Amino acid sequence: MNDLPGTLEQLSARLEMLEERVSALEHSPASSAASPALDATAFPASNALEDLSFTHAGSIFPLLGRAMLGIAGAYLLRAVAESTSLPKLAVAAIAIAYAVTWLVWAVRTQTGTWVPGAIYAGTSSLILAPMLWELTLSFKVLPPTATAAILGAFVVAASALAWKRDCAPVVWVTYVAAAGTALALAIATRDLIPFIAALLLMALICEYAVLRRHQLSVRILVAAAANLAAWALIFIYSSPQSTRADYPEIAAPVLLLPGCILFFIYAASASMRTTLLAQNITVFETLQSIVAFLLAASSALYFEPQFGAVGLGVACLLLSALCYALVLAVFREPGAGRNFQVFAAWATGLLFTGSMLCLPPLALALCVGGAAVALTLLGVRLQRLTLQIHGQLLLLAGAIASGLFGYASNALAGTEPARLTASVCVLSVCVLGCYAIGKSASADDWVRQAMHFVGAALAVGILAAFIVQALLSLVTLRIAPEAHHVACIRTLTLCALALAAAFAGSRWRRADLTRIAYAALVFIAAKLVFEDLRHGHLGFIAASIFLFAITLIAVPRLARISRKA
Repeated sequence: MNDLPGTLEQLSARLEMLEERVSALEHSPASSAASPALDATAFPASNALEDLSFTHAGSIFPLLGRAMLGIAGAYLLRAVAESTSLPKLAVAAIAIAYAVTWLVWAVRTQTGTWVPGAIYAGTSSLILAPMLWELTLSFKVLPPTATAAILGAFVVAASALAWKRDCAPVVWVTYVAAAGTALALAIATRDLIPFIAALLLMALICEYAVLRRHQLSVRILVAAAANLAAWALIFIYSSPQSTRADYPEIAAPVLLLPGCILFFIYAASASMRTTLLAQNITVFETLQSIVAFLLAASSALYFEPQFGAVGLGVACLLLSALCYALVLAVFREPGAGRNFQVFAAWATGLLFTGSMLCLPPLALALCVGGAAVALTLLGVRLQRLTLQIHGQLLLLAGAIASGLFGYASNALAGTEPARLTASVCVLSVCVLGCYAIGKSASADDWVRQAMHFVGAALAVGILAAFIVQALLSLVTLRIAPEAHHVACIRTLTLCALALAAAFAGSRWRRADLTRIAYAALVFIAAKLVFEDLRHGHLGFIAASIFLFAITLIAVPRLARISRKA
């Protein structure tokens, strides 16, 4: 003990000496250059390893222990509910408050790591979901409507608490648990509408959060659950009544609402994000809007068979007009390329669908053909290839729907006489107008070349059909045409149009017409084998072969005129 003061003096002297040496090292150039590297690499790595190995591993067990205590409390409440000492409604209220308490705790313990919030939110969900299941199915205390309302309130509370502190894990756990519980209870109770309403509320909250710039990836799972529930409603209630005896009767307007509300939620969200927030539409929003529209359309067609098709057609035309307005007024800027493409495609598809559902044949041809001409003209003026392609697609779809393809095929290769209708005439004029409006494409732009080739093929095919029918009408004034007469007239018409196409393509430098001329040669050759030679009149066979030979010689020469000029 007598040596203690001396020992302390020696220790203090050594400490002072060490402090002087450390201070000298810190102020030296070499150490100042090396110390940042040490601080940036060695110590953080060791600290991270220490945190991973001891701090996190040591703290997760108390969290799990507290969660197990919470679940034990839930079992205690269930035991109380089984007894007759307290009313089950009072126990249910206490259990709901108990689950919400754990939810509040999950939000308040969010301190830089997601583990506590996720564990406590999972505890809250594990308390609430089984409790609602038993109160609804086993104890028959809560009706399905009240259970769905409690689920909706739970999700609203979780969203309000979590968004203030940006607790994404809490939102994920509560939404997944609530959506799964709603689907399971909808199947078990056979009462779909209340739980679909709860899922629609979750979808609405998710889309509202996205509009407030909260990034919620859980919206994909919520949308999938809502889609599944709406599809199940359509599938079950569109089946014969004998197959759904366990399900309650629902009025047709109520059956229409889920699909329509689902479509409104996602269509409005996508429109507001792209217009008000100036953001690009995502792949999820594009696909989900299409799925929601199909569900709404199916609801209208199944549950309102008398007026559903007409009403759906009118709605499609109105939505098409709205999409075109957004395309031309908002998404014309170069930075809105994806929005332009998606909304233009939607507008074109909705226009054709609405026209098919609620317009008669002549009005259908006028609407589709006029829209195709307008789109082609706008595409040329605005230099938007997308609009021109959509115009061509409308023409092709309108040609199929109005019978134009059937008319042309009968005139050029059929056995029955072609029937010319007003809708065929209107759409034929629109086809010729679209091709006249379009401009020639460069050799490198293969997309425009393919589009112009399709337009040229339609125009030349329609002209050939009209000429064949006109010639047959003239021949009918003198004689009753037989099969070999018809075959020869067709060969003459096709050869003349092939020569005209080759000359026009060379004269006006339209490569699509030149390609059509060569394609016509292939078609004429096949026609000689399968039609002219089959009917066996030697004089007309010789005339057809002669015409084809002259065309084979002349088309390449006409196609080379522009090269020599």
